[in-house]
Amino acid sequence: MQGLMMQQPLLVASLLKHAERHHSTQEIVSRRVEGDIHRYRYVDLAQRARRMANALASLAVAPGERVGTLAWNGYRHMELYFAVSGSGAVLHTLNPRLHADQLVYLIEHAQDRVIFFDLTFLPLIESVASRVTSPKFYVAMTDRAHMPRNHGLGSRLLRYEDLIEGHRADFEWPLLDENSASSLCYTSGTTGNPKGVLYSHRSTLLHTYAAALPDSLNCSARDTILPVVPMFHVNAWGLPYIACMVGAKLVFPGPALDGKSLYELIEQEQVTLSAGVPTVWQGLLAHAGSQNSSFSSMRRTIIGGAPCPTAMTAAFQKGHQVDVLHAWGMTELSPVGTVCSFKAHQVALPEAQRYALQARQGRSVFGIDMKIVDAAGKELPWDGYASGDLHVRGHWVTSEYFGGEHDTPLHDGWFPTGDVSKIDPDGFMQIVDRSKDVIKSGGEWISSADIENVACLHPDVATAVCIAARHPKWDERPLLLVVKRAGSTLGMEDLLNFFDGRVAKWWKPDAVLFVDAVPIGATGKVLKNQLREQYGDHYLQAR
Repeated sequence: MQGLMMQQPLLVASLLKHAERHHSTQEIVSRRVEGDIHRYRYVDLAQRARRMANALASLAVAPGERVGTLAWNGYRHMELYFAVSGSGAVLHTLNPRLHADQLVYLIEHAQDRVIFFDLTFLPLIESVASRVTSPKFYVAMTDRAHMPRNHGLGSRLLRYEDLIEGHRADFEWPLLDENSASSLCYTSGTTGNPKGVLYSHRSTLLHTYAAALPDSLNCSARDTILPVVPMFHVNAWGLPYIACMVGAKLVFPGPALDGKSLYELIEQEQVTLSAGVPTVWQGLLAHAGSQNSSFSSMRRTIIGGAPCPTAMTAAFQKGHQVDVLHAWGMTELSPVGTVCSFKAHQVALPEAQRYALQARQGRSVFGIDMKIVDAAGKELPWDGYASGDLHVRGHWVTSEYFGGEHDTPLHDGWFPTGDVSKIDPDGFMQIVDRSKDVIKSGGEWISSADIENVACLHPDVATAVCIAARHPKWDERPLLLVVKRAGSTLGMEDLLNFFDGRVAKWWKPDAVLFVDAVPIGATGKVLKNQLREQYGDHYLQAR
């Protein structure tokens, strides 16, 4: 016997319809590329998204065809999130931090028919336009007053605001199959070509439901959300969709992601929740510290994309009374997989134990299951000690990559993440390392992540990266690369002595190299592969 309930497809456009109907006057604030602050409401977003959906039809964008965006976080990008997916096309967010060669590959691989771009990226668009054949039009996301006069795109260049003004707002969102594609994101592709992850309307809606839950990102209509994580990076971790679902105020930072600009926007708009990678928060905390300032409204920050150092957690929580939610995910997971939200019996733990718990990536949100396995594929216990390869499955986990040129990534129905992890009896997962970053010294494993976390506890350390360096006796040994805080006179021996009593003696790095900076990839992660290439023979050369 089947239930007697309505059947309504889970569609991206339904989020916008809900926001317009139930939160019509809620505000969306954007710092624009032009430099000013733009304000409007969800009702305006919905009307303009419908106009843009009509515009896409006029450009002959067919259902299932890809529409590229090369843009910062802002209201026009938000409009495209719904106009493209809601009309049946596929939103393809391009990462402007990639090299032009990679962008050429992505545009051609996705077969983007139209590309929308912020004016910041006009030189980048001009550099790739002659090398790609799939786009028929390029749309500058600006108005007539700011339209560039000199460009090499000819009649293929259109103005965003002309498209909006030239079309009606009475568009009826089509009743799509909920399993049809809604958006396309590519993995960061630090080795080899990036791989496309094609999300469906159904997976996006289920991810939105789960990510908004109290023990997930904990979003509500009472929040003012500032997504610092880019809208071109796994759909800003789903926050634009979540904001529509719950009716939260949205604040978009545009291209100004320095600590001073973010702090001023947070205070001006009374932001309660923000999200981003650790490198962004370093700048924000440094600015607040230099001004001896705190936050008058912000109460929570979501930190993901890379492990959150305990020192950063303490700086937010003890210095600014801002709770840290450490989260983990992947492009292949839409992206949220786990969030480090306390259970009831953990809230009153001593401070040191709570910080140790918050250093973990957290527990699964509903809709994601996980396990750890050994080299033979045997499942390992959740005892907090055994570590193995992390596998996941769930309602918003990829089953294969876009384009069909890759074999299925699944192993017996599970997706292997490439992370080496352990899980404690409460279900809290901690990434020990990436499988390619773990250090094998004399046949024993050393976690580079643990070494980095200890180093970052030192007050003179701004950034710490641990890599495996080849060793004539032990095969590999940990080598620590450190960016010191401004004015610090920290030496190698002092920092190595700092590890005493904090890690096993044989885990302590043999050497520390002080560097001016470390290479950061397009998604804010440290490019350890480049550091291994540059410094991997350090111990061999030092003999």
